[in-house]
Amino acid sequence: MKLKRLYSTFKYDLDLIEKELENAVCSNSTLLQNASLQLLKAGGKRIRPVFVLLSAQFGEYKIDTIKNVALALELIHMASLVHDDVIDEADTRRGRPTINYTWDDRMAMYTGDFIFARSLEYMTNISNPIAHKKLAKAIVEVCIGEMVQIQDKFRFDQTIRDYLRRIKRKTALLIAVSCELGAIAGKTDERIYRRLYKFGYYIGMSFQITDDILDFTATEKELGKPAGEDLRQGNITLPALYAMQIPELKAEIIKVNEDTNKEEMQKIIHLIKHSGAIEKSHLLSRRYLDKALHILQELPANRAKRPLQEIANYIGKRRH
Repeated sequence: MKLKRLYSTFKYDLDLIEKELENAVCSNSTLLQNASLQLLKAGGKRIRPVFVLLSAQFGEYKIDTIKNVALALELIHMASLVHDDVIDEADTRRGRPTINYTWDDRMAMYTGDFIFARSLEYMTNISNPIAHKKLAKAIVEVCIGEMVQIQDKFRFDQTIRDYLRRIKRKTALLIAVSCELGAIAGKTDERIYRRLYKFGYYIGMSFQITDDILDFTATEKELGKPAGEDLRQGNITLPALYAMQIPELKAEIIKVNEDTNKEEMQKIIHLIKHSGAIEKSHLLSRRYLDKALHILQELPANRAKRPLQEIANYIGKRRH
């Protein structure tokens, strides 16, 4: 099932958020606006706004309030993508030129900061101080995660625990906070928003592991970048870590560097795909997904539960 079909039940609210995102990146600076719009037009799954909207339905659902949280979380995510592309020296994202490629790193960093500042403007419309504290804490962790990702580049001796801690900060935290803040904005009680945070965390872990699997198994057209690009850029993900448990494969994988050509990368990808590492990675992703679905069963009966379950299952089964 396509994600757009899963979103169809709340299409009106998502369309509203999409329009607001366009307004959010408007600026008196034509350069800033064009750079921000380039990123926005590249699209995205809008996973974070969707989780905000669905989680809010466990409480008082008022779109004029809830949309501020959805916009803030998506803008923070967008800003982190811009900074990621600078760190990774990426030329494309979702098959389109990155801001740093079209302009330069300095322009990209200012654009990321601009988008991030816009996110904070939307959060000022939420009066609950708990929401602000939780978001601030999450942003600190995301920033630490960015620094750790830089430090871990080409660190082939890192552990699976190191990897899991990194993807928690890189992806799972913002998805967890999207669920949590949506529920807080909907004025649910603490028991509900704490469970939704856990649900989002487990979904986020599964989501990122699946992303990292796809970097080796999907096509360049599906990825919008060459297969194996994460590894070539020094980002050691779960499939590579599992494959390196085989000494002969580790000896080959640790040779990878930024100058490794496409033909050599194809050989490495082939080795990883036939090592059992992909299957082991899918198993761990599924364990996180099962934990998320278990948490969902603990939540009260609600019209949001079924779409949350469907989106969770989509994340577990997606192929690009």
